[in-house]
Amino acid sequence: MSISVADLKIIAVNGGGMVIDAKQVPVTDLKIIASNASKGGGLVTLKNADALSVTDLKIIASNSKGHVVLDLS
Repeated sequence: MSISVADLKIIAVNGGGMVIDAKQVPVTDLKIIASNASKGGGLVTLKNADALSVTDLKIIASNSKGHVVLDLS
């Protein structure tokens, strides 16, 4: 990834939207990005979300409050 996870967190809290490959970012960071998207109002799409556990997906969904789309295709 050409942009750091720390930068993604900052972008999300500032309202930026993004598409992230769930296989490329640690799940702990995805949870924080989801929470930050909720605070900032941006929309995050997680590609390859089916690579994560259902428990993690539930936590991400809860943290995001509607600001994360889980691509399960």
